[in-house]
Amino acid sequence: PVAKPSTGYKIKRTQTMKLAVFASLLAAASAFTSAPVAKPSTALRVNELEIGVTDPLGVFDPLGWLETQPEAFERRRAVERKHGRIAMVAVVGMLVHNAGIEIPGSLTLDGSVKFADISDGFTGLFEVPALGLAQILLGTGLMELVTWPASDYSGDYGTGYLGRTLEGEELKFKLDMELNQGRAAMLGIFGAMIGEGIQGQTLAEHIAGGGKILIPGLF
Repeated sequence: PVAKPSTGYKIKRTQTMKLAVFASLLAAASAFTSAPVAKPSTALRVNELEIGVTDPLGVFDPLGWLETQPEAFERRRAVERKHGRIAMVAVVGMLVHNAGIEIPGSLTLDGSVKFADISDGFTGLFEVPALGLAQILLGTGLMELVTWPASDYSGDYGTGYLGRTLEGEELKFKLDMELNQGRAAMLGIFGAMIGEGIQGQTLAEHIAGGGKILIPGLF
């Protein structure tokens, strides 16, 4: 098997990656806005202004874009929704890998790099072969342009909710839940990466070393 990079190497790489991640996630922060005038979404049959406006924050607009940039609301809402969905998948992936569950098989055709050889945590990105990274970027690009085009702000890609078509209050409840859980996931995966960068430990390593996880209101 391929030897994994030393801890010092991981920490150095992590510190560099932390700055890049922070810069990229600043874009997601701009999505935490609403607008004074919103258009009803014909695809989702709801008023987007009402989605995600829940207690205790209500309409969260710390930068004042409600008044200054109302025309940008539709795009920012679409960005927030998509980033939230990606972040929820990222959190699940982080928990799966930190539980020691790895995909069987090899990353390379000659079997020299197995999936299990890649480190958990985001420092594993630097251990993926260049061709593998190119395939990830290509797949992401195709999704952005074809499967789930970035120009489609509706967030409705024709899949329904587990095959069901929702209406009325049930639809509003599910959309609120998706948006709020996506917001939590964006903060969660960001916090996990920052924690890993500062400590040089993945979540599993942190817990194994006697570290604690702070969940306000629980423990």
